[in-house]
Amino acid sequence: MTLMQSWPKPSRTTPTVIIGAGSIVVDAHLPTYKNENIPVAGLFDLNQERAQEVASEWGVDKVFTTLAEAMQHGTDVIYDLALPPAAIAETLHHVPEGATVLIQKPMGSNFDQAKEILQICRDRNLKAGINFQLRFSPQMLAVRDAIQQGVLGELLEIEMHLNLKTPWELWPFLEGLERIEIAVHSIHYLDLIRSLVGAPKGVFARTMGDPRSASMAQTRTSAILDYGDKLRCTLTLNHNHDYGRKFQECSFRFEGDKGAIVTQIGVNLNYPKGEPDELWLATKDQEWQQIPLEGSWFLDAFSGIFRNVQRFHIGEDETLETSVENCIDTMALVEACFEANELPSHPLPKA
Repeated sequence: MTLMQSWPKPSRTTPTVIIGAGSIVVDAHLPTYKNENIPVAGLFDLNQERAQEVASEWGVDKVFTTLAEAMQHGTDVIYDLALPPAAIAETLHHVPEGATVLIQKPMGSNFDQAKEILQICRDRNLKAGINFQLRFSPQMLAVRDAIQQGVLGELLEIEMHLNLKTPWELWPFLEGLERIEIAVHSIHYLDLIRSLVGAPKGVFARTMGDPRSASMAQTRTSAILDYGDKLRCTLTLNHNHDYGRKFQECSFRFEGDKGAIVTQIGVNLNYPKGEPDELWLATKDQEWQQIPLEGSWFLDAFSGIFRNVQRFHIGEDETLETSVENCIDTMALVEACFEANELPSHPLPKA
């Protein structure tokens, strides 16, 4: 069976200007630009020493000394804002009107910031997308294609299960934040689900900390997305299972009345080394078979989203798949989960 696993390449590439020189730029953005032969017109970071180090390592010729200098390219480049959520809105005020922009996820630190970002993009006529790239990974493009082809029939089950040890110490900036697990991790899964089946009618959610990761506000989440009485959708995540690889897991199950898909998201297993992504498919007429994948979430999903932005910029894609107009609904879903977390549970009836 042939399933779509990669986004088409643009017929030509547009240079990019990168704002920010953090780990995501070094680990994912610059390697992807190199693989996709997308020229980098320059780099800016408030930490000029860091910017110079990254530029030297990756052969970027120009390091801008000010944000204003970086923005002098008008609409002839694509602006890659690889910034912390709280810095996005202010930076967007400096992006040239009508420009194409890719913004690092999430779309602000909370829903109020997301709405502010959306309004700035509307006011400045920015063609802006959010870097929710999981939906562009080879396995998830294949899942979407299978659903659209009707391979699974009517979709009845979506279940996301994570049980592993996440090394939160690699991201010390998360310490002290009020919102962590859903806001920076499960947001990927919520965005993926919404991109496949739309927004739910409502949510039930609990997100909590764990004494084994005492410096993090939340490292465990259970959520139910309400899609009515046909489609059941659940997420169960525990980032504290430190008892060996045997029962660690990071997977999705998509099940319909004609077939089912089970995936392994390998990057989260034995992080940061990771393991390969996997996709298994079964139907009523065929036993489980493993579908060979052309790549993995990291880095291939970044290639997909960068290609979509590039193609949209030159008019080869009609839709910017992760536009701010689209992703505001992901931020609303995240907000609903946190609001649901504050609601009291229903008490047991008295005998």
